[in-house]
Amino acid sequence: MRTLRIMDANLNRLREGIRVIEDILRYGLNHQSFALTLKHLRHQCRLESYLDLLELRDSKNDVLKVSTKEEQSRENLQSVLIANFKRTQESARVLEEILKLDSIKESERFKKIRYELYELEKQVLLELKG
Repeated sequence: MRTLRIMDANLNRLREGIRVIEDILRYGLNHQSFALTLKHLRHQCRLESYLDLLELRDSKNDVLKVSTKEEQSRENLQSVLIANFKRTQESARVLEEILKLDSIKESERFKKIRYELYELEKQVLLELKG
């Protein structure tokens, strides 16, 4: 049961973070290629046991739902991109590790997603810098 709640929180975090990056690239920077890549990646972030995950969701009682000062502060779009790339990579790593308990195949899928996010982060941020 505990692992389902962990998976639910991290799937949400992963998809939300990808969406933030995707929308900045799509609407803020008009970068079709990167936005489309992120959209496809976001659609891969699913598990068949979604309804089981929902049953154990307990957002009201999350012991760390209050944001820290650091989480509330962003300097510019680049800092938002960096924060959300890190958020997505961390969530993919948690899913990769937790899924090792039940499905190596699913674990490897989230490992692949994590590495795709590392590469996208590099490409996006270096292109914006250039």
